Amino acid sequence: MSDVNGTPDQAAGPRPEPIRFFGTTWVDHTGGYPARRAGVAAGSLAAAVASCFVLRFAYEGLAIADIGSFVTVLMIVMFAICSALAFRNTWDGFAKRPDPARQASLRGLLTIGFVGSLLAYFLRSLTEAPGEKLHREEYETARHQYEKRTKRRTGNPSKKRRTP
Repeated sequence: MSDVNGTPDQAAGPRPEPIRFFGTTWVDHTGGYPARRAGVAAGSLAAAVASCFVLRFAYEGLAIADIGSFVTVLMIVMFAICSALAFRNTWDGFAKRPDPARQASLRGLLTIGFVGSLLAYFLRSLTEAPGEKLHREEYETARHQYEKRTKRRTGNPSKKRRTP
């Protein structure tokens, strides 16, 4: 590659994919990476706590409406199951690329179980940037393949022995 002036580009090869809230600081953990990770952890935990308060207000609304214990239990079970599914789906999404068709079909469940997604984001941000492991594996593979392709040959290829 070359720039506008025709000089070779210094950063030839694959570029790291940015991660939300982190950009490309996850590659070498610079640019305020630890502070960003702490901020993401605190923010996702605060959002999960705020979400639980919203769910509590919804529960109190059902209690005030006096709709019966069956519907109340049904709502609690629904939010618990959806949160567990959202947690698992979000957690698995950090290790491998999710299938877009499956994501589209689960969109409603994942929306209802938003607390589970927030908790998965919080727990992952305690150890790394959410999705860092997946992005690092993909980036290292791309770098390795690029280096393999651009490796220079040694010797004269015309003197190479040919097998009949």
